[in-house]
Amino acid sequence: MSVIRVRVRSRRRLSVAALACYKAGEPSRLIYRPCPDARPDGRKSFSWKDYRDLIQTAPQQLGGPIVLVWDNLNTHLTAGMRRYIADRDWLTVFQLPPYVPDLNPVEGIWSVLRRTTTANRAFADPDDLITAVRRGLRRLQYRHDALDGCLTGIGLPNPS
Repeated sequence: MSVIRVRVRSRRRLSVAALACYKAGEPSRLIYRPCPDARPDGRKSFSWKDYRDLIQTAPQQLGGPIVLVWDNLNTHLTAGMRRYIADRDWLTVFQLPPYVPDLNPVEGIWSVLRRTTTANRAFADPDDLITAVRRGLRRLQYRHDALDGCLTGIGLPNPS
């Protein structure tokens, strides 16, 4: 009989924010950011300022105004985020109704990631998980067909 030792750590979460970007006639794009590891405020998830910083990169990378469709995460609804949106003429935001992940193409991206990169895999430590998720998202950035599938999966036409 052999004994297998398993190192146990407390469960750590990995938060990632992503923008699935679609424009007719152009390849789909994925812009993502993992949550900063060491936060001075002790927060373990994105603040509205982190989402703001992600959104600010979009018009630079995509070259134009942005129509953002997102869910009702409490961080998306803060007063600071509402002021930020109101002050940007290049940004139009539509809120999804509550509890409708079937209408959010980014949920399809997380599903693809769970079925491919993280499926049937034991991670040695949190850094191993972070590395795997980043690698999986980097691969997805170049799989325009998979990104398009996330859009058509919610019932919208293929942007290509």
